[in-house]
Amino acid sequence: MQVPLIRLHCGVNSYAWGKQGLDSAAARFAAATPSDDLTIQSDKPYAELWMGTHPSNPSRDLVTGHTLLDLFSDNQALLSSTIASHYGSKLPFLFKVLSVNKALSIQAHPNKSLAEQLHARDPQNYPDDNHKPEMAIAITPFEGLCGFRPLAEIAHFLKTVAPLRSLVGEDVAQEFALIAEDSTEVVTDTKKAALKKAFGALMSSSAETIAEQIPKLVELASGTEDLAAGGVASTSGETLAKLVRRLHSEYGNDIGLFVLFFLNFVTLEPGEALFLVADDIHAYISGDIIECMAASDNVVRAGLTPKFKDVDTLVDMLTYNFAPIEEQKMRPVDYPYATLNRAGYCSGSAVTLYDPPIEEFAVVRTVLRGDAAKATFEPLDGPSIIICTSGKGRISVGPTSHEMKEGYIYFVGATAECVLESDTNNDEDEFITFKAFCEISSSKDKQSL
Repeated sequence: MQVPLIRLHCGVNSYAWGKQGLDSAAARFAAATPSDDLTIQSDKPYAELWMGTHPSNPSRDLVTGHTLLDLFSDNQALLSSTIASHYGSKLPFLFKVLSVNKALSIQAHPNKSLAEQLHARDPQNYPDDNHKPEMAIAITPFEGLCGFRPLAEIAHFLKTVAPLRSLVGEDVAQEFALIAEDSTEVVTDTKKAALKKAFGALMSSSAETIAEQIPKLVELASGTEDLAAGGVASTSGETLAKLVRRLHSEYGNDIGLFVLFFLNFVTLEPGEALFLVADDIHAYISGDIIECMAASDNVVRAGLTPKFKDVDTLVDMLTYNFAPIEEQKMRPVDYPYATLNRAGYCSGSAVTLYDPPIEEFAVVRTVLRGDAAKATFEPLDGPSIIICTSGKGRISVGPTSHEMKEGYIYFVGATAECVLESDTNNDEDEFITFKAFCEISSSKDKQSL
């Protein structure tokens, strides 16, 4: 019987927004696995490392070359009967590493019902019928746009950034300002309708009008750090000016230069995270992240991209919830089903859980500090994929033990007790891994989003 610990060969995708060569974590991690098909080129962008069963880039057993789908078809016990009965012979999540050098599209991912409609209508641009809630965890300092700002901040920008106000329109901007005067940040249908009207007005701007207003915006952002009357508490005028100049250098006359005034600008340090429900707007600007999502490749785009844009669908699908960015960050907790040994406790090692309100996935980040720090994970009634992002150590299931270092990726089958142990000569070194898993528990009141 096969030991449920399988080293994986995972594919890396090259998109224009990715970091180049070995500056890309996605490229470095992919290159850690021997392959005749991959030679990292210093001038080529590497954007995404995919780990999972999605048919666009399926992971394979490094030894046999068989895909995970093949393995699950032969032995559903690797998934567990519970997972197989819910999701069939495939993983319910897609695990990724993203390396972002320049902004990638202003986008949202459809809910399940909309995904089914979009896939039936346009399978070329919407390749599957699944929803795509997703979570991002920083592995290097990260910048992004996430969710709509508080209305008072948007109203401030409509008042102080004349080109933005021109695109939205005077009447819509005035109406929005009146509703935004409510000092409470309680989300109401009236406020959401006003936000949709203002955002929709911006997004319906003609290409000619956008091309007319962008030079005015870029001029405002050039040679001064006082854009938007100094900005707002969450985003200074200096930061806004730099963002405008950067996005203009990357995408020219793109509506995304104005969308950034509607969205929260977020920075994450390693270990900090965001959870994005289906139908929430976002864009990644720079940095390396771990990303986990429902197993889908559906993206509705509306700016900062040369790819297919579906502006009307995006405007119609969004939730139009709004909140300060700190309220949109995830709050990880200690993972209760792992035990550290004495060396782990004494060195300040940690096992942290990122548990979004959906059943398809959760992620555990393990940081083992110093030599011989060990974390023993209780068996799960579901599958896991584990990637090492820093340091070195070993991974074990029963008597089977393998080396693990940066870029190594393993699949761990259901009901297997897994042990991670650091291996270093320096007390300051860290052995860092991320584990994506799915375990459906009746005790968890998770709602599919």
